[in-house]
Amino acid sequence: MNNLLARLGQDPKRSLSIFLTGLGLFAVGLVFIALGYFYHHIWQILGLFILACACAIAAWGYLGIFANRWFNILNQHSPNNKK
Repeated sequence: MNNLLARLGQDPKRSLSIFLTGLGLFAVGLVFIALGYFYHHIWQILGLFILACACAIAAWGYLGIFANRWFNILNQHSPNNKK
């Protein structure tokens, strides 16, 4: 499990970039859903498809961020309390 966490969280900046891309696509999907409310319903279907893809992309990015943090927590060494 430690190897999997190390592999998923090896580049937290890239994971943040992936997460923000998913977040941006999520906003675009919401705009298409709003367009479908005022115009033709096909915009809402397109918005739902974009929303589903955006959630998957954002989840992948967040998984990388979480894996990096969890890997760092598991591999911290406690300081020696010698007096």
